[in-house]
Amino acid sequence: MSAGVEIIFRYFEDLTERQREQFAALDELYHDWNSRINVISRKDIDNLYLHHVLHSLGIAKAIHFLSGTRIIDAGTGGGFPGIPLAILFPGVHFHLVDSIGKKIKVVKEVAGSLGLKNVMATHSRTEDLHDTCDFVVSRAVAGLQDFLRFTRQLVEPGGKNSLNNGILYLKGGELAGELGSAGHKTREFELSGYFSESYFESKKVVYIGV
Repeated sequence: MSAGVEIIFRYFEDLTERQREQFAALDELYHDWNSRINVISRKDIDNLYLHHVLHSLGIAKAIHFLSGTRIIDAGTGGGFPGIPLAILFPGVHFHLVDSIGKKIKVVKEVAGSLGLKNVMATHSRTEDLHDTCDFVVSRAVAGLQDFLRFTRQLVEPGGKNSLNNGILYLKGGELAGELGSAGHKTREFELSGYFSESYFESKKVVYIGV
């Protein structure tokens, strides 16, 4: 077992044995696939759990998704934040989408190896999707305004979770200018309030209601 996975167990103590096994398996799976298809910077792969898995799970500090919730991960890359969230929320349906086919191949292989029945992966541009969902999640794949233009129409109004349906965007830095022009209800969750590592000092989850 990779020592790195312990950081996940520290912040998420109520995992089942199956979930712990799945999180522990990510290290070997991503090192293997990343050696063939580069989905994580090779300089950063050894920071998999801190920079990618735990960062993805920051969304779970902002909201605990109820079973049956439908989520689209727009621009998932190698499966972040979708794969870690799918492990944490096995009763939630995740649709992982990316415009680069080889990245979706990695997502499918990783999800299959982990036995994640709640994940589907599609090679597509986000703006070409016809699906709808309760939440769109993503890790800073574009400027916020461009991202909203591509994804807002995918979210159905309403909701049953603690936050109304909307967009959950993992981003760093100052967002006041971008959020001010979002035109919808917004809320920021500072990840430094949940995780003590210096990596999260400027990282946040941005919620945008639709």
